[in-house]
Amino acid sequence: MTTNESIQYDCFRGCVVTHEPESGETRCSYRAGCCKLGDYNWLKEASDGTCRGLYEVRFKNTRKGFYINDSQQNVRMGDLVVVEATTGQDLGIVTLEGPIVGRQMRSRGVDPETTQFKRIYRKARQSDIEKWQEAIAREQETMIKARRIAAEMGLEMKIGDVEFQGDGSKAIFYYIADGRVDFRQLIKVFAEEFRIRIEMKQIGARQEAGLIGGLGICGRELCCANYISSFQSISTAAARCQDLSLNPQKLAGQCGKLKCCLNYEVATYLDAQSRIPKVNGPLEFEDGLAWLRKTDILREVMYFSYDKSSDAALYPLDAAEVWDILEMNRNGEKPESLRTEPEPYVPEFVTAVGDDSISRFDAPKRKRPRGGKNRGRGGRNRGGKDGGQKGPKSSE
Repeated sequence: MTTNESIQYDCFRGCVVTHEPESGETRCSYRAGCCKLGDYNWLKEASDGTCRGLYEVRFKNTRKGFYINDSQQNVRMGDLVVVEATTGQDLGIVTLEGPIVGRQMRSRGVDPETTQFKRIYRKARQSDIEKWQEAIAREQETMIKARRIAAEMGLEMKIGDVEFQGDGSKAIFYYIADGRVDFRQLIKVFAEEFRIRIEMKQIGARQEAGLIGGLGICGRELCCANYISSFQSISTAAARCQDLSLNPQKLAGQCGKLKCCLNYEVATYLDAQSRIPKVNGPLEFEDGLAWLRKTDILREVMYFSYDKSSDAALYPLDAAEVWDILEMNRNGEKPESLRTEPEPYVPEFVTAVGDDSISRFDAPKRKRPRGGKNRGRGGRNRGGKDGGQKGPKSSE
């Protein structure tokens, strides 16, 4: 029987590794819920005859590829397969099959008519899995040594991760650098130290955060580690159009760059802002000038005040009404007053006192009624042994 200590969850590759203590064998199975940046096969039961023999094979982290199965073996989703590599052989997990593979290729710009796909040799044998696990066990130690060597050589770069090929003959070193790095001498040192073929691959800070993973301030898994595979440029203009405070500590994510979620609602805000007029000066009314103090972009409501430097009394106006008032002012006309509108909006003061109390979620204790013990004791005294009531003492 297998024990809990013999089970390991490899989230970087999306599999569960089980070591049999009695037989000494190592078993590996696909675990879709542990697969980072996995794609849901919503065409699983469909079959239109397209992309027959083509599969998506996944390796460590977000590295995937499309391979063709020209062998006689029946390959299914979740199988561990030995595939063709640039040099040697690699081992990966089949994550997609069927018509969904064609859609994935189109989204990545892969033309099945002109692309020369690499082959799937066979399903992984026990010896292949054991050799693969031996190579994986070397990754952490290799990464630590590689970081130390790069620091000793004075290179301004950071080794973010190391991925060994399935046969253990090659390793991919993922590094981060702000500028161009000449690592020709570094590759020679790595080859002598680790006795393997070396491939250097540069990634950005967002890609590193996606490889490592973690939780954001929203309490959910990082978007870069969950589903984002292509990163777009993010600027402070995305925060400005949403009226967010330009605080670097709040706008930066765990990667040190601007958060990817800043781009999520930009299109909605830009669409709403297109219907809101730009007010460069005060609105003219018969009883004075009204100055713009704040704007609710999504509700398309603008708040004006007769006091240029105070928010004590704010009068809300819809963006459509502001367009009409601006047109009237350009024609030399003035509306009567903002005070004929509903009651002015007054900012509410919300106190946060007690929010940090540990016992704020506890159920309130029931208070004991006053004099409860006395009433009970008095009742017992009134009853006495014979149940009668004691009267006042008589004077003799």
